[in-house]
Amino acid sequence: MATKIDKEACRTAYNLVRDDGSAVIWVTFKYDGSTIVPGEQGAEYQDFIQQCTDDVRLFAFVRFTTGDAMSKRSKFALITWIGENVSGLQRAKTGTDKTLVKEVVQNFAKEFVISDRRELEDDFIRNELKKAGGANYDAQTE
Repeated sequence: MATKIDKEACRTAYNLVRDDGSAVIWVTFKYDGSTIVPGEQGAEYQDFIQQCTDDVRLFAFVRFTTGDAMSKRSKFALITWIGENVSGLQRAKTGTDKTLVKEVVQNFAKEFVISDRRELEDDFIRNELKKAGGANYDAQTE
């Protein structure tokens, strides 16, 4: 059966993360049968990491605050998590299903495909977003 996405519900969750006035900094998109729907959401990145277990595959849209001493800004990441125990067929489908998620999640600085929990660490993601952001004018930390 072809995978579908609940665009309206997913767009609502996506916009919640994009809203700087919202405390929600992450949302997951998970499978409900053959439909991708919004999953959990939260204000703490560590709570998101807890969603990423070895037997699930999910997509996440996450807001990180980056910048230097003079300027703070939001950067967004699209994370595809594929747990180690996910079957080969489901792994393959996740790649094609991501196109459905990208119809809703259109603005992000960097995309990640992760199956190793160490790559979910806050510092790793922030460092990659910093690299994707181009020039770094924060002389105080260099």
